[in-house]
Amino acid sequence: MSAEKTAINPTRAQDFPEWYQQVIKAADLAENSETRGCMVIKPWGYGIWELIQQQLDRRFKATGHQNAYFPLLIPLSYLEKEAEHAEGFATECAVVTHHRLEAVKDPVTGKTKMIPAGELAEPYVIRPTSETIIGAAFARWIESYRDLPLLINQWANVMRWEMRPRLFLRTAEFLWQEGHTAHETQDEAMAEARMIHGQYEEFLRDHLAIPVIAGEKTENERFPGADMTLTVEAMVQDCKAIQAGTSHYLGQNFSKAQNISFTGRDGTVQHAHTTSWGVSTRLIGTLIMTHSDDDGLILPPRVATQQIVIIPVTPKEDSRQAVLDACHALADTLRKQTFHGDGLRVHVDTRDLSGGVKKWEWIKKGVPIRIEIGPRDLETRKVCVQRRDQAISAKEFADQETFIQQAKDMLGEIHDSLLARATEFRNSHITPCADLAAFHAHWSQENPGWLYTPWSGTREQEEELSKQHKITVRCLPISREALPETSDSCFLTGETTQTRAIWGRSY
Repeated sequence: MSAEKTAINPTRAQDFPEWYQQVIKAADLAENSETRGCMVIKPWGYGIWELIQQQLDRRFKATGHQNAYFPLLIPLSYLEKEAEHAEGFATECAVVTHHRLEAVKDPVTGKTKMIPAGELAEPYVIRPTSETIIGAAFARWIESYRDLPLLINQWANVMRWEMRPRLFLRTAEFLWQEGHTAHETQDEAMAEARMIHGQYEEFLRDHLAIPVIAGEKTENERFPGADMTLTVEAMVQDCKAIQAGTSHYLGQNFSKAQNISFTGRDGTVQHAHTTSWGVSTRLIGTLIMTHSDDDGLILPPRVATQQIVIIPVTPKEDSRQAVLDACHALADTLRKQTFHGDGLRVHVDTRDLSGGVKKWEWIKKGVPIRIEIGPRDLETRKVCVQRRDQAISAKEFADQETFIQQAKDMLGEIHDSLLARATEFRNSHITPCADLAAFHAHWSQENPGWLYTPWSGTREQEEELSKQHKITVRCLPISREALPETSDSCFLTGETTQTRAIWGRSY
């Protein structure tokens, strides 16, 4: 479609935040619920999450982790055991203080109201994260070094009171996985945190077609109570950053607070070294903002709820059944193929709607490949093929047999093109900077992108710069590959340093 006429209004250039909301609405992914700050994830959106969950879960299990489930309600005293952790989440906690409701009739209006009653002796916090409650279980489960490492993952929901909710990116309740592990030594725990960090980087690249900068958080930005936080940072199309996943080495901070101890090889009692790590439904928001365009959602094939949609074109009733039979036969043949180990997800749209309405619905839903088959195609054995990563008007006619043979490769090409496009965009919006005046000037621009700087400043200096420009150090990159060349002199202090920092605005 032309720039003047698009399926999504406003466009990205006109109003990016509103464009994002309209993409979600047009693709029928989710909606705001009656509960403030919470969302209803609709089937098309939840299907994406299910695929993310299934594919990540296979990765976790392949590296020796097992799934378990822990309570939603955490005694307040558990959070208080690790002071820095409790303080870090204090403003986001939802607290349960009563255990029943009583019906009371209003003497003026006569209406019945439900009043909380039965105050709890100890309040419960609805889990903002589960380090403390899982740590209590670990303390019961671990007795000897022979019980280590303990590698546990949980798929769950969490609650963090959010004042400015945004679907998928920031909601009060969201879905995630949280891994929690305990180890005999620091080296083993650090290796675990780094291994999972690498898994997240690979998953975003190989499944979501999202390139990320992998790095370590500064002390200011670390997870509360952690000794080290590793992050993968994604750039979306308004040049802001999204923290797409984190992996934390917690040292012995939580194990000492919760007595996660064991008898060591030398017979002494020692405290375990622990980790935690997680990604959430924020990945869906990141995906939307990275790939979608002014005509709607664009889905990477591996997490597309349907990878191929076949649209029957039946202008005449007498040919309708023959066209439908051909569409179903093609779908059955395609479903026998696999893409990265999973059967192809193929849908035949038989609804009694016009072809144009169907076409635009699937465009807005982001299906990677659309196929049209009409009466004339039955004779020629051809299909009309359209790819969501290409212009809306682009199409090609291919022999059915040829398309069947090439379908998997085409899905791979779509993934590669989305990844290449996102990588080029990100790299073109990372600016090297070794000058304080240029640093200040950069943030006066609209959608300025990231700055990549040599850095030797203090925690207080980082805080001052962050407050001044409403930015943060997104990470200290682990690798300089794909990052621009820059000076070895810190732009603020002038000191020689090998440390580099990525600065940006974020969601």
